[in-house]
Amino acid sequence: MSSSVAIAAEDLVKEYEGTRALDGFSVSVDRGEFFGLLGPNGAGKTTFIETLVGLSGPTAGTAAVFGHDVVADRRAVRQRVGLAPQEYNVDRFFPIREVLEHKAGYHGIRHETAQKRADWALDRVGLQEKAGATFKSLSGGMKRRVLLARALVTDPDLLILDEPTAGVDVQLRREIWDVVKDLNDGGMTVLLTTHYIKEAERLCDRVCIMEAGRSVAVDTPAELRRRGTDTYHLGVAGRPPGGALDGIDEVVSVERTDAGLAVEAGRSSGALPAVITALTEAGVTVTDVETEPTSLEDVFVDMTRTDSDRATPARPDEGTGSETDGPDIEVTR
Repeated sequence: MSSSVAIAAEDLVKEYEGTRALDGFSVSVDRGEFFGLLGPNGAGKTTFIETLVGLSGPTAGTAAVFGHDVVADRRAVRQRVGLAPQEYNVDRFFPIREVLEHKAGYHGIRHETAQKRADWALDRVGLQEKAGATFKSLSGGMKRRVLLARALVTDPDLLILDEPTAGVDVQLRREIWDVVKDLNDGGMTVLLTTHYIKEAERLCDRVCIMEAGRSVAVDTPAELRRRGTDTYHLGVAGRPPGGALDGIDEVVSVERTDAGLAVEAGRSSGALPAVITALTEAGVTVTDVETEPTSLEDVFVDMTRTDSDRATPARPDEGTGSETDGPDIEVTR
């Protein structure tokens, strides 16, 4: 395996009593990359992480971390990975410093070095003043910081964050973002799972969208957004004939609005000029234009919809009035 590859998974399958949590999942993460996993509940994100760190063996397929097979070289993998899990798994009555020192000890780090590493990790996440406090006594946000500090105390090459900001306030979320982004800027590879789309957009170099244990798409947030569509809210004077925009391939749908039309079109630089030209040629004057750009959230929702979600909705003009209400134009393509 190339030394530039941090994570390589090929055709991973994980079955639980006949149900596939991972169904031929493949992905590659570069060394030093900030990589995100996005997916609805049950998509297989946590199962993939458990497979990487040896908590759950794959039913089929292969996975490696820095060239070490996650099954055959599990100990070598664990030495290079720091995991901040989604669930709290810390002894509630242990002082935080002891939690970190014990974690370092499990990795064979001598006590004196472990103490220094614990001080560094506590300082990194802003918990030095709480070093003697028990895990039980901390707020939810501070507990999240402890999980991050424990993942960092062994100085890992790969930091895995499973929903690291779940349930924390906006200020703390941004503080955690700053910490992990700074670590990544220093060369640490980061694998993040999150339900916060903005978190992935802000932090990740690339994102993998997962659905039903499979990879739906892998790309940068910017490139994924380009797969979506923009919506143009047009104020119009006049009544365009039905099918006035049929000749524009980029146009996905047209809907009537109180102001005029809402045109959904592919993210082509020529889509809007083509729409305005077509309407002008049909005798309609465009009086106002407002663009609503697609977001990564829009793309995510579209890519992870089930077949039932994709059923064609009722036309918005059905049962809403006479045929003369609003512009005379085809509503959907």
